[in-house]
Amino acid sequence: MRRVGTVVRTAGGLAIARAETGEAPPRIGSAVVDESLSTVGRVVDVFGPVDRPYVAVTPGGGVGLAALVGGKLYAR
Repeated sequence: MRRVGTVVRTAGGLAIARAETGEAPPRIGSAVVDESLSTVGRVVDVFGPVDRPYVAVTPGGGVGLAALVGGKLYAR
């Protein structure tokens, strides 16, 4: 597992995470889990500056987006 980043906001039904400096962004389609290893969703886009991009995650069924804000996400 590797760290995706911290969820900074939600927009258009997506969770937007900011990657950490020096971390390679996950591949589009990668499964995403939270700190308790519960499945959150999948990566649908990587955008923004190369050194610290944003990662858009589409949530899986039953995942509350508002609860993800401020939390750390990880890619499987």
